[in-house]
Amino acid sequence: MIRVAIFDDNSAFAGSLELLLKDSDDYVLAGAFPNALNALQKVAKSKPDVIIMDIKMPEISGIEAVQIIKKEHPTIQIMMQTVFEDDDKVFAAICAGASGYILKGTSPGKVLEAIAEVYTGGSPMSPSVARKVLTFFRSHQTVQTEFYDLSKREKEILKYLVEGYSYKMIAEACFISFNTVNAHLRKIYEKLHVNSSQEAISKALRQKLI
Repeated sequence: MIRVAIFDDNSAFAGSLELLLKDSDDYVLAGAFPNALNALQKVAKSKPDVIIMDIKMPEISGIEAVQIIKKEHPTIQIMMQTVFEDDDKVFAAICAGASGYILKGTSPGKVLEAIAEVYTGGSPMSPSVARKVLTFFRSHQTVQTEFYDLSKREKEILKYLVEGYSYKMIAEACFISFNTVNAHLRKIYEKLHVNSSQEAISKALRQKLI
């Protein structure tokens, strides 16, 4: 079961997430906090696998909290959830170490799918956010300096990953199984010398691999 902690000062949103997690067999609500003060202590007490972090909170912003938590707990996956969609906050969250970014208002089923995906090493993003990240990195590309010998199928899967597709969506688009997608991604990570989808996306865009 995936242990999930929530950091959100909006009691209505936090309450909805709590109910969603409590009604799901595959998830455990590890903790819910209205702010990120003493974030490290809260994380140590709740021991989450995944954190859902709001960006705009009093005292300490979600972006600052991500930096603090990732420095001490690099293996904890953090997914930003917010009403904001502007570029600065998207890029700041990603640069701070967030592994995923979805907008409030995302359907409950998609939220659970995103939690599972980020837990297994994916980088779920709302389609609109994925497009902005893609546009940003393409405008800041550097020349490819290495040859990674990616197969046609691996390039196809990497392209879908960059575009914000979930593993399930990639499987459907390529007419292959979920497990086959995972196998291809492991090979892609090995060839690119990276350890996560976030690193793979960054390298793919910086070095024009797709």
